[in-house]
Amino acid sequence: MSGNSSQLQVDGKTIDMAIKKGSIGPSVIDIAKLYSQTGMFTYDPGFTSTASCESQITYIDGDEGVLLYRGYPIEQLAEHGDFLETCYLLLEGELPTAAQKADFDYRVTRHTMVHEQMARFFQGFRRDAHPMAVMVGSIGAMSAFYHDSTDISDPQQRMIASMRMIAKMPTLAAMAFKYTIGQPFVFPLNSLDYTSNFLRMCFAVPAEEYKVNPVLSRALDRIFILHADHEQNASTSTVRLAGSSGANPFACIAAGAACLWGPAHGGANEAALKMLEEIGSVENIPKYIAKAKDKNDPFRLMGFGHRVYKNYDPRAKIMQKTTHEVLNELGIKDDPLLDVAIELERIALSDPYFIEKKLYPNIDFYSGITLKAMGFPTSMFTALFAVARTVGWIAQWKEMIEDPSQRIGRPRQLYTGAGPREYTPIGRR
Repeated sequence: MSGNSSQLQVDGKTIDMAIKKGSIGPSVIDIAKLYSQTGMFTYDPGFTSTASCESQITYIDGDEGVLLYRGYPIEQLAEHGDFLETCYLLLEGELPTAAQKADFDYRVTRHTMVHEQMARFFQGFRRDAHPMAVMVGSIGAMSAFYHDSTDISDPQQRMIASMRMIAKMPTLAAMAFKYTIGQPFVFPLNSLDYTSNFLRMCFAVPAEEYKVNPVLSRALDRIFILHADHEQNASTSTVRLAGSSGANPFACIAAGAACLWGPAHGGANEAALKMLEEIGSVENIPKYIAKAKDKNDPFRLMGFGHRVYKNYDPRAKIMQKTTHEVLNELGIKDDPLLDVAIELERIALSDPYFIEKKLYPNIDFYSGITLKAMGFPTSMFTALFAVARTVGWIAQWKEMIEDPSQRIGRPRQLYTGAGPREYTPIGRR
Protein backbone atom coordinates (compact mmCIF):
# COMPACT_ATOMS: atom_id res chain seq x y z
CA MET A 1 0.00 0.00 0.00
CA SER A 2 1.37 3.39 -0.92
CA GLY A 3 1.12 6.52 1.20
CA ASN A 4 2.75 9.90 0.78
CA SER A 5 6.38 10.50 -0.16
CA SER A 6 9.56 11.63 1.61
CA GLN A 7 12.40 13.78 0.30
CA LEU A 8 16.14 13.37 0.67
CA GLN A 9 18.65 16.06 -0.22
CA VAL A 10 21.99 14.83 -1.52
CA ASP A 11 24.65 17.23 -2.86
CA GLY A 12 22.00 19.88 -3.47
CA LYS A 13 19.77 17.46 -5.36
CA THR A 14 16.31 16.59 -4.00
CA ILE A 15 15.21 12.97 -4.33
CA ASP A 16 11.56 11.96 -3.92
CA MET A 17 11.02 8.54 -2.36
CA ALA A 18 7.64 6.88 -1.89
CA ILE A 19 6.46 5.90 1.59
CA LYS A 20 4.67 2.55 1.66
CA LYS A 21 2.29 1.73 4.49
CA GLY A 22 1.65 -1.74 5.81
CA SER A 23 -1.66 -2.95 7.25
CA ILE A 24 -0.11 -2.55 10.73
CA GLY A 25 3.37 -1.65 11.92
CA PRO A 26 5.97 0.83 10.68
CA SER A 27 5.77 2.32 7.19
CA VAL A 28 8.79 1.99 4.90
CA ILE A 29 10.68 4.43 2.67
CA ASP A 30 11.17 2.92 -0.78
CA ILE A 31 14.88 3.40 -1.56
CA ALA A 32 15.02 0.99 -4.52
CA LYS A 33 16.08 3.76 -6.94
CA LEU A 34 18.40 5.60 -4.54
CA TYR A 35 21.60 4.31 -6.13
CA SER A 36 20.53 5.10 -9.70
CA GLN A 37 19.52 8.63 -8.65
CA THR A 38 22.40 9.49 -6.29
CA GLY A 39 25.20 6.97 -6.83
CA MET A 40 24.96 6.13 -3.10
CA PHE A 41 23.95 3.07 -1.07
CA THR A 42 22.35 3.06 2.35
CA TYR A 43 24.39 1.64 5.25
CA ASP A 44 22.55 -0.58 7.77
CA PRO A 45 24.70 -3.31 9.42
CA GLY A 46 22.48 -6.18 10.56
CA PHE A 47 19.59 -4.73 8.49
CA THR A 48 17.96 -3.47 11.70
CA SER A 49 16.17 -0.62 9.88
CA THR A 50 15.67 -2.35 6.54
CA ALA A 51 12.58 -4.16 5.26
CA SER A 52 13.97 -6.81 2.92
CA CYS A 53 10.61 -7.87 1.53
CA GLU A 54 6.85 -7.47 1.68
CA SER A 55 5.15 -10.26 3.61
CA GLN A 56 1.69 -11.26 4.87
CA ILE A 57 2.76 -14.09 7.18
CA THR A 58 4.01 -12.91 10.58
CA TYR A 59 3.86 -9.60 12.43
CA ILE A 60 5.90 -8.62 15.49
CA ASP A 61 5.57 -5.51 17.66
CA GLY A 62 8.58 -5.75 19.94
CA ASP A 63 7.62 -2.72 22.04
CA GLU A 64 4.15 -4.06 22.85
CA GLY A 65 5.10 -7.74 23.04
CA VAL A 66 2.87 -8.81 20.14
CA LEU A 67 3.36 -11.79 17.82
CA LEU A 68 0.73 -12.55 15.17
CA TYR A 69 0.62 -15.46 12.70
CA ARG A 70 -1.55 -14.32 9.76
CA GLY A 71 -3.20 -11.86 12.17
CA TYR A 72 -3.92 -14.38 14.94
CA PRO A 73 -2.27 -13.76 18.36
CA ILE A 74 0.28 -16.44 19.24
CA GLU A 75 -1.35 -16.85 22.67
CA GLN A 76 -4.66 -17.97 21.12
CA LEU A 77 -3.04 -20.39 18.67
CA ALA A 78 -0.91 -22.00 21.39
CA GLU A 79 -3.82 -22.25 23.81
CA HIS A 80 -6.54 -23.54 21.48
CA GLY A 81 -4.90 -25.06 18.39
CA ASP A 82 -2.29 -27.66 17.54
CA PHE A 83 0.92 -27.48 15.53
CA LEU A 84 -0.44 -28.85 12.24
CA GLU A 85 -3.32 -26.37 12.36
CA THR A 86 -0.68 -23.63 12.73
CA CYS A 87 1.23 -25.12 9.80
CA TYR A 88 -1.87 -24.95 7.63
CA LEU A 89 -2.48 -21.35 8.71
CA LEU A 90 1.07 -20.24 7.89
CA LEU A 91 1.04 -21.99 4.52
CA GLU A 92 -2.48 -21.18 3.35
CA GLY A 93 -3.26 -17.90 5.12
CA GLU A 94 -6.43 -19.07 6.87
CA LEU A 95 -7.31 -21.49 9.65
CA PRO A 96 -8.55 -24.80 8.20
CA THR A 97 -12.12 -26.09 8.32
CA ALA A 98 -12.57 -29.46 9.99
CA ALA A 99 -12.44 -31.19 6.58
CA GLN A 100 -9.33 -29.27 5.49
CA LYS A 101 -7.63 -30.05 8.79
CA ALA A 102 -8.39 -33.76 8.52
CA ASP A 103 -7.05 -33.83 4.93
CA PHE A 104 -3.90 -31.87 5.84
CA ASP A 105 -3.17 -34.08 8.88
CA TYR A 106 -3.70 -37.20 6.74
CA ARG A 107 -1.28 -36.02 4.04
CA VAL A 108 1.43 -34.98 6.50
CA THR A 109 1.11 -38.23 8.47
CA ARG A 110 1.54 -40.32 5.32
CA HIS A 111 4.67 -38.46 4.26
CA THR A 112 6.57 -39.06 7.52
CA MET A 113 8.65 -42.03 6.37
CA VAL A 114 11.95 -41.30 4.64
CA HIS A 115 13.55 -43.24 1.79
CA GLU A 116 15.12 -46.41 3.19
CA GLN A 117 18.45 -45.53 1.59
CA MET A 118 18.65 -42.51 3.90
CA ALA A 119 19.26 -44.91 6.80
CA ARG A 120 22.48 -45.99 5.08
CA PHE A 121 23.30 -42.35 4.33
CA PHE A 122 23.33 -41.67 8.09
CA GLN A 123 26.02 -44.30 8.61
CA GLY A 124 28.51 -42.02 6.87
CA PHE A 125 28.48 -39.64 9.86
CA ARG A 126 30.70 -40.08 12.90
CA ARG A 127 28.85 -41.42 15.93
CA ASP A 128 29.76 -38.34 17.98
CA ALA A 129 28.57 -35.85 15.34
CA HIS A 130 26.42 -32.98 16.58
CA PRO A 131 22.76 -33.67 15.67
CA MET A 132 22.61 -30.34 13.81
CA ALA A 133 25.58 -31.37 11.65
CA VAL A 134 23.62 -34.50 10.76
CA MET A 135 20.43 -32.47 10.20
CA VAL A 136 22.05 -29.94 7.86
CA GLY A 137 23.57 -32.76 5.81
CA SER A 138 20.44 -34.91 5.67
CA ILE A 139 18.09 -32.02 4.81
CA GLY A 140 20.34 -31.05 1.91
CA ALA A 141 20.51 -34.71 0.83
CA MET A 142 16.72 -34.84 0.47
CA SER A 143 17.10 -33.11 -2.90
CA ALA A 144 19.05 -36.18 -4.05
CA PHE A 145 16.36 -38.58 -2.78
CA TYR A 146 13.29 -36.54 -3.82
CA HIS A 147 14.37 -34.85 -7.07
CA ASP A 148 10.83 -35.24 -8.42
CA SER A 149 9.81 -32.19 -6.34
CA THR A 150 12.65 -29.74 -7.00
CA ASP A 151 11.16 -27.77 -9.92
CA ILE A 152 10.28 -24.50 -8.19
CA SER A 153 8.30 -23.24 -11.22
CA ASP A 154 5.74 -26.04 -10.79
CA PRO A 155 3.14 -25.25 -8.06
CA GLN A 156 2.37 -28.96 -7.64
CA GLN A 157 6.02 -29.81 -7.02
CA ARG A 158 6.33 -26.86 -4.60
CA MET A 159 3.36 -28.23 -2.64
CA ILE A 160 4.75 -31.77 -2.56
CA ALA A 161 8.18 -30.54 -1.42
CA SER A 162 6.53 -28.47 1.31
CA MET A 163 4.51 -31.43 2.61
CA ARG A 164 7.54 -33.70 2.49
CA MET A 165 9.70 -31.37 4.55
CA ILE A 166 7.08 -30.66 7.23
CA ALA A 167 6.37 -34.40 7.50
CA LYS A 168 9.91 -35.76 7.30
CA MET A 169 11.78 -33.21 9.43
CA PRO A 170 10.72 -34.86 12.73
CA THR A 171 11.79 -38.24 11.32
CA LEU A 172 15.22 -36.88 10.35
CA ALA A 173 15.64 -35.18 13.75
CA ALA A 174 14.68 -38.38 15.59
CA MET A 175 17.08 -40.38 13.39
CA ALA A 176 19.88 -37.89 14.17
CA PHE A 177 19.13 -38.32 17.88
CA LYS A 178 19.01 -42.11 17.76
CA TYR A 179 22.18 -42.26 15.68
CA THR A 180 24.22 -40.18 18.13
CA ILE A 181 23.13 -42.32 21.13
CA GLY A 182 23.67 -45.61 19.32
CA GLN A 183 20.06 -46.81 19.28
CA PRO A 184 18.12 -48.23 16.31
CA PHE A 185 15.89 -45.93 14.29
CA VAL A 186 12.18 -46.05 15.15
CA PHE A 187 9.74 -45.90 12.25
CA PRO A 188 6.85 -43.40 12.35
CA LEU A 189 3.42 -44.62 13.42
CA ASN A 190 0.42 -43.30 11.46
CA SER A 191 -1.99 -43.73 14.37
CA LEU A 192 -0.23 -41.02 16.40
CA ASP A 193 -0.46 -37.25 16.05
CA TYR A 194 2.53 -35.24 14.81
CA THR A 195 4.19 -34.48 18.15
CA SER A 196 3.37 -37.79 19.85
CA ASN A 197 4.86 -39.57 16.84
CA PHE A 198 8.03 -37.52 17.19
CA LEU A 199 8.38 -38.30 20.92
CA ARG A 200 7.93 -41.99 20.19
CA MET A 201 10.56 -41.93 17.41
CA CYS A 202 12.98 -40.27 19.85
CA PHE A 203 12.40 -42.31 23.00
CA ALA A 204 10.93 -45.71 22.05
CA VAL A 205 13.16 -48.79 21.91
CA PRO A 206 12.32 -52.16 20.30
CA ALA A 207 12.64 -53.98 23.65
CA GLU A 208 9.51 -52.51 25.22
CA GLU A 209 6.23 -50.74 24.56
CA TYR A 210 6.34 -46.93 24.60
CA LYS A 211 3.39 -44.88 25.81
CA VAL A 212 3.29 -41.18 24.97
CA ASN A 213 2.68 -38.91 27.94
CA PRO A 214 -0.09 -36.52 26.77
CA VAL A 215 1.18 -33.68 28.99
CA LEU A 216 4.64 -33.89 27.40
CA SER A 217 3.20 -34.24 23.91
CA ARG A 218 1.01 -31.16 24.38
CA ALA A 219 3.95 -29.20 25.81
CA LEU A 220 6.19 -30.06 22.86
CA ASP A 221 3.36 -29.26 20.44
CA ARG A 222 3.10 -25.83 22.07
CA ILE A 223 6.87 -25.34 21.77
CA PHE A 224 6.58 -26.12 18.05
CA ILE A 225 3.75 -23.58 17.64
CA LEU A 226 5.73 -20.87 19.44
CA HIS A 227 8.78 -21.46 17.23
CA ALA A 228 6.96 -21.97 13.91
CA ASP A 229 7.81 -18.54 12.46
CA HIS A 230 9.32 -15.28 13.63
CA GLU A 231 9.25 -12.84 10.72
CA GLN A 232 12.53 -12.01 8.89
CA ASN A 233 15.02 -13.44 11.38
CA ALA A 234 18.50 -14.60 10.37
CA SER A 235 17.58 -18.14 9.27
CA THR A 236 14.39 -17.05 7.47
CA SER A 237 16.31 -14.33 5.66
CA THR A 238 18.89 -16.98 4.72
CA VAL A 239 16.15 -19.21 3.27
CA ARG A 240 14.74 -16.30 1.27
CA LEU A 241 18.20 -15.27 0.03
CA ALA A 242 19.05 -18.84 -1.02
CA GLY A 243 15.62 -19.19 -2.63
CA SER A 244 16.01 -15.94 -4.56
CA SER A 245 18.72 -17.62 -6.65
CA GLY A 246 16.29 -20.32 -7.74
CA ALA A 247 17.85 -23.01 -5.52
CA ASN A 248 15.69 -26.08 -4.86
CA PRO A 249 13.53 -26.01 -1.68
CA PHE A 250 15.53 -28.68 0.16
CA ALA A 251 18.76 -26.73 -0.36
CA CYS A 252 17.07 -23.54 0.88
CA ILE A 253 15.82 -25.21 4.08
CA ALA A 254 19.26 -26.77 4.66
CA ALA A 255 20.74 -23.26 4.40
CA GLY A 256 18.20 -22.05 6.96
CA ALA A 257 19.08 -24.91 9.31
CA ALA A 258 22.79 -24.09 8.99
CA CYS A 259 22.08 -20.48 9.98
CA LEU A 260 19.81 -21.58 12.83
CA TRP A 261 22.67 -23.61 14.29
CA GLY A 262 24.44 -20.40 15.40
CA PRO A 263 24.47 -19.78 19.20
CA ALA A 264 23.06 -16.25 18.75
CA HIS A 265 20.00 -17.71 16.97
CA GLY A 266 18.69 -21.26 17.34
CA GLY A 267 21.43 -22.25 19.75
CA ALA A 268 20.27 -19.71 22.36
CA ASN A 269 18.33 -22.24 24.46
CA GLU A 270 21.35 -24.56 24.47
CA ALA A 271 23.50 -21.61 25.57
CA ALA A 272 21.00 -20.78 28.34
CA LEU A 273 21.19 -24.32 29.72
CA LYS A 274 24.99 -24.33 29.57
CA MET A 275 24.91 -21.14 31.64
CA LEU A 276 22.72 -22.88 34.24
CA GLU A 277 25.25 -25.74 34.30
CA GLU A 278 28.07 -23.24 34.82
CA ILE A 279 26.23 -21.68 37.79
CA GLY A 280 25.82 -25.20 39.15
CA SER A 281 23.83 -24.66 42.34
CA VAL A 282 21.44 -22.19 43.95
CA GLU A 283 24.19 -21.10 46.38
CA ASN A 284 26.27 -19.77 43.46
CA ILE A 285 23.51 -17.58 42.01
CA PRO A 286 24.36 -14.37 43.96
CA LYS A 287 27.94 -14.55 42.70
CA TYR A 288 26.80 -14.87 39.08
CA ILE A 289 24.18 -12.15 39.46
CA ALA A 290 26.98 -9.86 40.64
CA LYS A 291 29.09 -10.87 37.63
CA ALA A 292 26.16 -10.11 35.29
CA LYS A 293 25.78 -6.64 36.82
CA ASP A 294 29.51 -5.90 36.55
CA LYS A 295 30.15 -4.09 33.26
CA ASN A 296 33.80 -5.19 33.29
CA ASP A 297 32.96 -8.89 33.66
CA PRO A 298 32.55 -10.84 30.37
CA PHE A 299 29.89 -13.15 31.90
CA ARG A 300 26.49 -12.76 30.27
CA LEU A 301 23.12 -14.04 31.43
CA MET A 302 21.82 -16.21 28.60
CA GLY A 303 18.07 -16.63 28.17
CA PHE A 304 17.12 -13.19 29.46
CA GLY A 305 15.77 -10.25 27.44
CA HIS A 306 15.31 -10.26 23.65
CA ARG A 307 16.65 -8.27 20.72
CA VAL A 308 13.18 -7.66 19.27
CA TYR A 309 10.86 -7.76 22.29
CA LYS A 310 11.65 -4.74 24.47
CA ASN A 311 9.14 -5.34 27.29
CA TYR A 312 8.36 -9.04 27.25
CA ASP A 313 8.30 -11.95 24.85
CA PRO A 314 4.65 -13.13 24.47
CA ARG A 315 5.96 -16.63 23.76
CA ALA A 316 7.81 -16.68 27.10
CA LYS A 317 4.57 -16.17 29.05
CA ILE A 318 3.08 -19.28 27.42
CA MET A 319 6.32 -21.24 27.87
CA GLN A 320 6.52 -20.31 31.56
CA LYS A 321 3.16 -22.01 32.18
CA THR A 322 4.10 -24.97 29.98
CA THR A 323 7.44 -25.43 31.76
CA HIS A 324 5.81 -25.65 35.18
CA GLU A 325 3.17 -28.08 33.82
CA VAL A 326 5.95 -30.40 32.58
CA LEU A 327 7.97 -30.17 35.82
CA ASN A 328 4.85 -30.93 37.88
CA GLU A 329 3.90 -33.85 35.63
CA LEU A 330 7.35 -35.40 35.88
CA GLY A 331 7.66 -34.69 39.61
CA ILE A 332 11.25 -33.51 39.26
CA LYS A 333 12.34 -32.36 42.70
CA ASP A 334 16.04 -33.13 43.00
CA ASP A 335 17.58 -31.70 39.82
CA PRO A 336 20.04 -28.96 40.87
CA LEU A 337 19.96 -27.45 37.39
CA LEU A 338 16.20 -26.95 37.49
CA ASP A 339 16.52 -25.60 41.03
CA VAL A 340 18.95 -22.99 39.70
CA ALA A 341 16.58 -22.14 36.83
CA ILE A 342 13.54 -21.67 39.08
CA GLU A 343 15.46 -19.50 41.55
CA LEU A 344 16.97 -17.45 38.71
CA GLU A 345 13.48 -16.98 37.28
CA ARG A 346 12.22 -15.75 40.67
CA ILE A 347 15.07 -13.25 40.98
CA ALA A 348 14.67 -11.97 37.40
CA LEU A 349 10.99 -11.27 37.97
CA SER A 350 11.57 -9.40 41.26
CA ASP A 351 15.07 -7.83 41.20
CA PRO A 352 14.90 -4.08 40.31
CA TYR A 353 18.05 -4.42 38.16
CA PHE A 354 16.40 -7.05 35.93
CA ILE A 355 13.09 -5.21 35.82
CA GLU A 356 14.72 -1.86 34.95
CA LYS A 357 16.82 -3.35 32.16
CA LYS A 358 13.88 -5.53 30.99
CA LEU A 359 15.91 -8.71 31.41
CA TYR A 360 12.89 -11.01 31.73
CA PRO A 361 13.28 -14.76 31.15
CA ASN A 362 12.73 -15.33 27.43
CA ILE A 363 11.46 -18.30 25.45
CA ASP A 364 14.95 -19.82 25.17
CA PHE A 365 15.27 -19.91 28.96
CA TYR A 366 11.99 -21.78 29.44
CA SER A 367 12.20 -24.07 26.41
CA GLY A 368 15.69 -25.22 27.39
CA ILE A 369 14.50 -26.22 30.87
CA THR A 370 11.41 -27.95 29.44
CA LEU A 371 13.29 -29.94 26.81
CA LYS A 372 15.89 -31.07 29.34
CA ALA A 373 13.14 -32.21 31.70
CA MET A 374 11.61 -34.22 28.83
CA GLY A 375 14.89 -36.08 28.37
CA PHE A 376 16.43 -34.31 25.38
CA PRO A 377 20.18 -33.58 25.60
CA THR A 378 21.21 -29.97 24.96
CA SER A 379 22.74 -30.99 21.62
CA MET A 380 19.20 -31.77 20.35
CA PHE A 381 17.64 -28.41 21.23
CA THR A 382 18.49 -26.67 17.95
CA ALA A 383 17.38 -29.71 15.95
CA LEU A 384 13.97 -29.45 17.64
CA PHE A 385 13.90 -25.74 16.80
CA ALA A 386 14.57 -26.68 13.15
CA VAL A 387 11.61 -29.10 13.19
CA ALA A 388 9.33 -26.31 14.40
CA ARG A 389 10.71 -23.56 12.16
CA THR A 390 10.57 -25.63 8.96
CA VAL A 391 6.97 -24.59 8.23
CA GLY A 392 7.86 -20.90 8.69
CA TRP A 393 10.82 -21.24 6.36
CA ILE A 394 8.64 -22.98 3.76
CA ALA A 395 5.80 -20.44 4.03
CA GLN A 396 8.28 -17.58 3.61
CA TRP A 397 10.04 -19.35 0.72
CA LYS A 398 6.71 -20.06 -0.99
CA GLU A 399 5.59 -16.44 -0.58
CA MET A 400 8.88 -15.23 -2.07
CA ILE A 401 8.70 -17.59 -5.07
CA GLU A 402 5.13 -16.46 -5.82
CA ASP A 403 5.96 -12.73 -5.50
CA PRO A 404 6.19 -11.23 -9.03
CA SER A 405 8.49 -8.44 -7.80
CA GLN A 406 11.04 -10.90 -6.38
CA ARG A 407 14.64 -10.50 -7.58
CA ILE A 408 17.82 -12.31 -6.59
CA GLY A 409 19.11 -10.94 -3.28
CA ARG A 410 22.23 -8.81 -3.71
CA PRO A 411 23.18 -6.59 -0.74
CA ARG A 412 25.79 -3.89 -1.37
CA GLN A 413 28.68 -2.70 0.78
CA LEU A 414 30.75 0.19 2.03
CA TYR A 415 34.21 -0.66 0.67
CA THR A 416 37.13 0.32 2.93
CA GLY A 417 39.92 -1.83 1.46
CA ALA A 418 42.97 -0.89 -0.59
CA GLY A 419 42.62 1.36 -3.63
CA PRO A 420 43.78 0.40 -7.15
CA ARG A 421 47.41 -0.78 -7.22
CA GLU A 422 49.80 -2.51 -9.61
CA TYR A 423 50.73 -6.19 -9.43
CA THR A 424 54.32 -6.83 -8.35
CA PRO A 425 56.11 -9.98 -9.64
CA ILE A 426 56.92 -12.42 -6.85
CA GLY A 427 60.69 -11.98 -7.27
CA ARG A 428 60.43 -8.26 -6.49
CA ARG A 429 58.27 -8.55 -3.32
